[in-house]
Amino acid sequence: MLDREEFARWFETARRSLESARGDAERGDYNWACFKSHQAAELSVKALLHGLGLHAYGHSVSRLLREAAGRGLNVPEEVLSYARELDRLYIPTRYPNAWAEGAPFEYYALSDAAKAISASERILDWVEATWRSLEGELRKERG
Repeated sequence: MLDREEFARWFETARRSLESARGDAERGDYNWACFKSHQAAELSVKALLHGLGLHAYGHSVSRLLREAAGRGLNVPEEVLSYARELDRLYIPTRYPNAWAEGAPFEYYALSDAAKAISASERILDWVEATWRSLEGELRKERG
């Protein structure tokens, strides 16, 4: 049984996080745009897992996607590749001690933010398409 309300709650949070990332990029807060892109992708995959009635813990988008694949969902390699790109942004975008010198904002540019936002968009698109497919399968079963 699909939990549409739980999916919607998590997925809307993912969408809003991605919109916030776009705003950060426009303001020049590129490290935060990168981090929020990761968060949006993480929240969207958790939306899918929670919508399926599964627990979703942790912050690695690629691990969460592998968990989804282990539950029988088809996760394309391209989606996993985007997830790995975003996973690399989880810590160093926020913590000064992730760098030998300076602060996170000194290490990210518009091109980094644009790439992260694009990767996140692709993952959200995949999650949304997968959810619609699952809903369609459920409708067919009830037929």
